[in-house]
Amino acid sequence: MVAESPRGDADDWTALHADAVAVLSGWAPTSPDAAAARARTLGLLDAGPISMAREHRAGHVTASALVFDATGTRVLLCLHGKFHKWVQLGGHCEPGDRTLAGAALREATEESGVTGLRIDPTPIDVDVHPVACQGGSLHHDVRFAVFAPAGATERVSAESEALGWFPPDRLPHPLAGGTARLVTPGLAAFRRVCPHPAS
Repeated sequence: MVAESPRGDADDWTALHADAVAVLSGWAPTSPDAAAARARTLGLLDAGPISMAREHRAGHVTASALVFDATGTRVLLCLHGKFHKWVQLGGHCEPGDRTLAGAALREATEESGVTGLRIDPTPIDVDVHPVACQGGSLHHDVRFAVFAPAGATERVSAESEALGWFPPDRLPHPLAGGTARLVTPGLAAFRRVCPHPAS
């Protein structure tokens, strides 16, 4: 019987790392900023599976999601409990995550309390930004579009001060940097995946 690796061991991250390399290597960036962030993130992934873990001080890959309602006319954002800005749902990957899309869907479900979410496995953006993790690090955040079922009811988690649904063209303030640029590629994903939205 093979013993499980301790939390944070590189062996825990092998499948997720392989998925990240495959997804980003084959992805067509949605903006010049996303292209630059993709190149930086592929460079980070050269460090191996440890680049998925928050303990990697040089930077680590995270996953987030812009959640659309069933009509595509509202997005769900959280007022983050630590930096007090409105932002898409998401965060750190966990050793049990096998794919980036799976990590983003898990985070979106945990932070929204909404059941029955669906995800488009093709990213809509990549962003690199500084964070306070480990005394100062970088999040290489891979962002996805996620779709809520009709009648979805949100529930605030410990991560957030509040949750709110907003029209994509009227996002709240203060807004985290990079969140607004998710709207255009996110709506394109919504139209591709949900061509007949609920009314």
